[in-house]
Amino acid sequence: MGLNSKSECSRRRQHLKLMETRRENRNIHDNQRRQLAAKYELKHKLFKAFLRDPALPAEAREQMQLKLAKLPRNSSFTRIRNRCIFTGRPRGVYQLFRMSRIVFRELASRGALNGIKKASW
Repeated sequence: MGLNSKSECSRRRQHLKLMETRRENRNIHDNQRRQLAAKYELKHKLFKAFLRDPALPAEAREQMQLKLAKLPRNSSFTRIRNRCIFTGRPRGVYQLFRMSRIVFRELASRGALNGIKKASW
């Protein structure tokens, strides 16, 4: 019985470490996507503007389409996902604070956020 409980505890610890690493990786990947999107933002907008211009010949627009397709996939703003900077949670994230509603509520109730207090009227 003692062996099983020790091995179970070590398995749980390993699982928790793995979960922590995954959460950090999600935030790292999200940050990398944000940096790539900022880097290629001007090129994306330029190529898109050329594509939408009906006055240009079809061949020129086709070339712009190819150039747009050659940009890195993660440089598109649609691939960015708002994530909580503390937990990595992808849903219920307040954009202004970049944290999930759960973390926000916890920090606000502790008084850790300046200028934020529970509403009462």
